Amino acid sequence: MGLCFSRKAVIKNRPSKRISNHSAAVPAGGGGSSKWARIRSSSSRREKFDESVIHERALAAAILFQQQLQQQQQNGDAVQFDRSTSLRYPTGVSSRRQSSGLGRSSSSRASCSCINNWIFLGSNLDQSKMKVFHNLCEVKLEDLETNHFVLVHGGGFGAWCWYKTIALLEEGGYKVTAIDLTGSGVHSFDTNSITSLPQYVKPLTNFLEGLGDGEKVILVGHDFGGTCISYAMELFPHKVSKAVFIAATMLTSEQSTLDMLSRKADSNNLMQQAQIFLYANGNTHPPTAIDFDKSLLRDLLFNQSPAKDVALASVSMRPIPFAPVLEKLSLSDKKYGSVRRFYIETQEDNAIPITLQESMINESPPERVFRLKGSDHSPFFSKPQALHKLLVEISKMSST
Repeated sequence: MGLCFSRKAVIKNRPSKRISNHSAAVPAGGGGSSKWARIRSSSSRREKFDESVIHERALAAAILFQQQLQQQQQNGDAVQFDRSTSLRYPTGVSSRRQSSGLGRSSSSRASCSCINNWIFLGSNLDQSKMKVFHNLCEVKLEDLETNHFVLVHGGGFGAWCWYKTIALLEEGGYKVTAIDLTGSGVHSFDTNSITSLPQYVKPLTNFLEGLGDGEKVILVGHDFGGTCISYAMELFPHKVSKAVFIAATMLTSEQSTLDMLSRKADSNNLMQQAQIFLYANGNTHPPTAIDFDKSLLRDLLFNQSPAKDVALASVSMRPIPFAPVLEKLSLSDKKYGSVRRFYIETQEDNAIPITLQESMINESPPERVFRLKGSDHSPFFSKPQALHKLLVEISKMSST
């Protein structure tokens, strides 16, 4: 779900291409130029190969899990997993570098992304804006209140959907935890048996409860994950430094997710067509979960995403428990209201229309609103680099 606050919306400019002058370092024969081209070509091939391998492994793992889950369900057994969270920590060096004893390359992408975005736009910006950007770039990870992101997926998704975001954040030195909520991702609980929001959010609240004294995190929620992090913010406001809502439900007190979404239900025919209600307790009882028509997934959730990510989602998504969607949140200014909130809206969103995003933002304005141009409902697939830069920027924003 996505929200948008037009009065404070920050439009991300398209990053300018950096053009370096290599002629000064090229000998008279021009050999340096061809060498530079070969280096760039080799680097590009390696990046494409690495991304391809990541995609193939993620897809293979998802298919294997689905096959195992189906087999276990047919046998009447529960699929057992060691834990419901995917814990990812930055090592600072790759396994190859560890074995060779080499440190992290000085040319790593851990350098500040703000520089890449703005350094060549200086002539078009006033001095006050340039000062803001330079201040952000000068902030070091060790000086932040926290460099730990906790990623919470949306309805039907799992920790798997964050694989690009996890890789980018960890490469920049951040600590990342991606949560599988109850009955989601590799969490083995039956979705149809989930009867409340606290039960659904239990893996997240358990994680926050286990944080050390004084330890804080940046909560990031996507879609229905916005409701989930709001619930957690009310319980553990002292453990949440910032909260980021990405195309997410951002509710007011005594409001349910269904209350918010039903406002624009008539105008979202695609959502109505894609929804499949599941009745595990029989048709005479309320629905127990909501599933999506696989043939409509691309148009609804991934209309700007790569085909390989759509394929991954099609074999990984699970039904959404219905009871938590009905539950009204109880949010207080003292607890929930004390956490700094940020919203990232998705302009090409067919699941949560931009008008609904704006409605949520206007009713409960966050500190800042950002806009991802050309993003569908799943920016971690369609705009991973742009999303990563926004998360890094938010992490470095001081309270002053």
